[in-house]
Amino acid sequence: MNTRALAAAIAMLVATPAFAQNASLTANSGSIGLASGFTPDPYVVNVVAGGNINGANLPGSCTGMISDAPDVELTFSAGSLPLVFRTISGSDTTLIINDPNGNWVCDDDSYGDGDAQVRFAKPASGTYDVWIGTFSGGTAPATLQITELP
Repeated sequence: MNTRALAAAIAMLVATPAFAQNASLTANSGSIGLASGFTPDPYVVNVVAGGNINGANLPGSCTGMISDAPDVELTFSAGSLPLVFRTISGSDTTLIINDPNGNWVCDDDSYGDGDAQVRFAKPASGTYDVWIGTFSGGTAPATLQITELP
């Protein structure tokens, strides 16, 4: 490789933002597929929240310590109903979601003291990669609820 090509390759690597999260990894608590109108609603997944990566390094005012791989990967076929993700835990949890359009959406405490909620009023069909973080670090048992109900 000539010097000019090597310099261009290095510049591309330096200019590309790097996120520690890797949505291509197998989800810690599995991959699921749901279509609008799914039952049971809410759909519940038990997870281990947290990790050693600071979610604040992501775009979108994210908080919480998360893992490299998503906790849950949802492939969703949207309809006319909203799509809502909620965490429930005895620990302070956060939500970080990479939606089908590549947007990072984050929340801390919108579903009460210590629980998070992200609502997509008009969800897109596609893959939602979901990380459940812990606000103070470490790990904790948690439940992810996926619902179309208010």
